[in-house]
Amino acid sequence: MPLATIAADAGVGVGTLYRRYPSREALLAALTHRSFQLVLGAAHRAADSGDTAIECLRGFIDETIEHGGDLVLPMHGGPVLPDPHTIALRTEVRDTLGRVLQRGREDGTIRSDVTAFDLIVFGALLAQPLPHVPDWKHTARRQAAIYLDGLGRAAKV
Repeated sequence: MPLATIAADAGVGVGTLYRRYPSREALLAALTHRSFQLVLGAAHRAADSGDTAIECLRGFIDETIEHGGDLVLPMHGGPVLPDPHTIALRTEVRDTLGRVLQRGREDGTIRSDVTAFDLIVFGALLAQPLPHVPDWKHTARRQAAIYLDGLGRAAKV
């Protein structure tokens, strides 16, 4: 998509866009950084919740689905950034989800082989709507429920 179209969709002039983001790569980098901030916020809210670990993860996945259209992530074609600030955000997301998983392992509600990366990939998959599915958020939440139920059942075996 041309930057002029992006500027028009954002309601700003192309000059304004270029002053803030001198290239398409700079714009994508800023959007990717913002995406990781949104995901980190969801991870923190999940970790800070007093709910069970499974319910915390449900909240995280649900927020990821809600943010779907706002997420520009490397798994969706966004840039893989060497920027230390974005790398720190990505690491904090992984570590925060890791703490939720550990809590679930300790209380026996989450199987031991699930990693934060598994949750991040799953959330990214559900955040990106399939074009032929009429009510994506409903479908994504159903898939999340199946996935999370499986995490809980496997821990009890």
